[in-house]
Amino acid sequence: MICLAVTYLMKPGTEDEVVERLKKLTDATRLEPGCRFYLTHRSTTEPRQFFLYEQYDDQAALDFHRATPHFAEHVIGGLMIHAETRSPAFYNPLTD
Repeated sequence: MICLAVTYLMKPGTEDEVVERLKKLTDATRLEPGCRFYLTHRSTTEPRQFFLYEQYDDQAALDFHRATPHFAEHVIGGLMIHAETRSPAFYNPLTD
C-alpha cells in the first residue's frame, strides 16, 4: 500500500473554488480501482490551507489516479494553479 499526504496553501480568494473542486475530485477518486481511502480536509485555523490523505493499493493504482480526467481537471487545472505552496509526502504503513 502507498499512502500520500499533501498539504496545500491556496492563493487568497480561491478557497470557494478549491472546496468545490475537492468535493468533485473526492467523489470521483473514491470510485477508482485501487483507491483504498481518499479524504480531504480544511484547516480550522487557516482557511486557505487544505490537507489530502490518500491510500492506494500500489504504485499502479496511484499512477492510474494521476492519469484520470478528473485529476487533470481538478488537480492540474485547478489546485496546482491556485496553490501558493504544495507539500506532498509519501508513507508506507508499518502494518496493513
